[in-house]
Amino acid sequence: MTEQTIIRILKTFIILGICLIILGHSLLAGNYLSDSMGIHGIMISAACIAVGVLFSLPTKIYLTILLMKMESDLTAQNKQS
Repeated sequence: MTEQTIIRILKTFIILGICLIILGHSLLAGNYLSDSMGIHGIMISAACIAVGVLFSLPTKIYLTILLMKMESDLTAQNKQS
């Protein structure tokens, strides 16, 4: 797998995670599920937020490390030139 493919997959996971966080927040704030389903609706909303955080945070950390590595490689190449 090339780095570009990995970056594209990680960006997809970040977007999916942010969408899940927004979905969970809107379900909690809008009282869509908590009124009709009670505690189970709140648990579903919290699960959406938790899965969204699990998708978005580790991929952001990995992308940051990957971009820092790419920047240091470019800096090393420029110093050699």
